Amino acid sequence: MSHNKSLRVATAAVALALAGTTGFAMAAQVPAGVKLAAKQELIRNTGSEPESLDPVLAESVPANTITMDLFEGLTATDSFGKVMPGVAESWKQTSPTTWVFKLRKNAKWSDGSTVTASDFVYGWQRFVEPKTASPYASTYGIFILNGKEITEGKKPASSLGVKAVDKYTLEVQTPYPVPFMPSLVANTQLAPLPKATIDKFGKDWTKPGKMVSNGAFALKDWQVNSKVVVEKNAQYWDVKNVQLGKITYLPIEDHNADVKLYESGENDWVLELPSGTYDKYKAQYPKEIRNAPFLGLRYYSLNNKDPLLKDVRVRKALSMVIDRDILAKKVTADGQAPAYSAIVAGTAGADVTSYDWAKWPMAKRVEEAKKLLAEAGVKPGSKLKFAYNTSDYHKKMAIFAASEWKSKLGLNTELESLEFKVLLKKRHDADYQIARNGWVADYNDATTFLALVQCDNDQNDNKNCNAKAEALIKQGSDSTDQAKRKQLFTQAVKMIMDDYPMIPLLQYTAPRLVKSYVGGYGKNPMDRYRGKDLYIIQH
Repeated sequence: MSHNKSLRVATAAVALALAGTTGFAMAAQVPAGVKLAAKQELIRNTGSEPESLDPVLAESVPANTITMDLFEGLTATDSFGKVMPGVAESWKQTSPTTWVFKLRKNAKWSDGSTVTASDFVYGWQRFVEPKTASPYASTYGIFILNGKEITEGKKPASSLGVKAVDKYTLEVQTPYPVPFMPSLVANTQLAPLPKATIDKFGKDWTKPGKMVSNGAFALKDWQVNSKVVVEKNAQYWDVKNVQLGKITYLPIEDHNADVKLYESGENDWVLELPSGTYDKYKAQYPKEIRNAPFLGLRYYSLNNKDPLLKDVRVRKALSMVIDRDILAKKVTADGQAPAYSAIVAGTAGADVTSYDWAKWPMAKRVEEAKKLLAEAGVKPGSKLKFAYNTSDYHKKMAIFAASEWKSKLGLNTELESLEFKVLLKKRHDADYQIARNGWVADYNDATTFLALVQCDNDQNDNKNCNAKAEALIKQGSDSTDQAKRKQLFTQAVKMIMDDYPMIPLLQYTAPRLVKSYVGGYGKNPMDRYRGKDLYIIQH
């Protein structure tokens, strides 16, 4: 949707028809002449066991990949990142801080009951309710009126700025202009939820046989650490345009094992190639190789509360000596670009910033880093503790970083490999010193990356806070001038990154193998591919 236009609305309460087209094709676009296979089944690796299939508790990319097929929000994004109608068939911004969504009347739950505006009100209130403990509550909650206060326990969930005007009309109030609202509500944390089912089964409502969902697929099977299986939802409003009948998601963390399954025909979709193997597989499978940069950041979280890392001089020294060029070209070797900011290239709403030292010769950077450590009283031989989730890819990156800190600064690093769910919890609990981290944009706006470094945000694992930058972010958020908003956000990011809360490393690419008979794969800037948009070609 047209952000720019909405930002120039100013204060005039003029209704702007920004989107909403009813009835156009929104599912798998099968090119003319392409013959579909009789068996429409896809097997794809998601990279790890989902921590939850409750959309408000799903946090990781693996979990959200599945919930995105089980649930549908007001909008959705296609394989090219374009915002499409979801449960809402149209929407408009009626004032700078008010959005009205018109729901389609044929949207159904998998049990055949109708999806209504009240289902969204219930789902959103449950999402921000502190007792739900959603890891995304403050990340998205701040964009809904009273959401921040509710997540902080200062107001009841019933005060959230979302209202069912009637059965098929949802009104959303925001605390300040949120020009990216149509793309924000594509995230399934803001999907409707089946209250009767949740009331009946409690936390078990996400189990097969109990879950009721409204997406293109319904949960069929979930075998922990083995697979999750979904099947086409016969009640889905656009079921006639859904080609796949079944999707199996694998939780394979080992990239080499992922490739072996692919080569043996037991997997159609390698999530990510092992580091350093892209060129090899590109030559071996030229018709199946996929790779493109997207809005994602690889970084290392630094616990800013840690006794050693609370000193900005130490954090800066650790960041300065990691050679991102060698990391990108020699270690990962899959087309990723070096990163020096929390914002990556292609992000709307803020410019990418960098550090002056990024252009220095490495010898000068090392000299300065040693000086900073000496001033901070950190001597060679001091110990660091680094946590990463089990993966050869992350292990190779961690070994590289540890080598940089050892060879250039004389610091010893203890590496700790953890299950992904364990690492997620440790990061959120600040129970770590240095931790592998990564973030994929939920929508294309700077605020999705600002969440990583903003004060008290659920996604800020660094636990840093810069009050002056926070004031700039608030000033930018309140602005209806797009250029001014961008300038303030860029200034705020630069100010925060000068505190060295984290170590930005690389902008993600998606080096993977996808069988040539899998149709519908595009270039989504957020690397999201719904089962609804995919199909199997006759082969």
